Amino acid sequence: MNFKELYQIAKTSLEDLSPLDESDFRLEQAEYNEKDETWDIVVSFLVENTNKPEHPLGINFPAGLKYERIYKRLKIDKNKDVKGLYMYEHV
Repeated sequence: MNFKELYQIAKTSLEDLSPLDESDFRLEQAEYNEKDETWDIVVSFLVENTNKPEHPLGINFPAGLKYERIYKRLKIDKNKDVKGLYMYEHV
């Protein structure tokens, strides 16, 4: 499996997690595990930032803070099936 295939599998599996038209989906890391014949990959994409604090004076935040990049780790087997989706906090 090449990186382009890993990217497409991950994007197809996760695209519903970001309702944005342009989620800026990225393959960040990929590592093959020979023992269990799986790929362990990390992907990132943009979502609307729902954790941004309200400014006390009602001032709008800059456009850059409207979205946040989140990271997910996936395990993909040799049959190109996603076998796991994990929280990922390290970048």
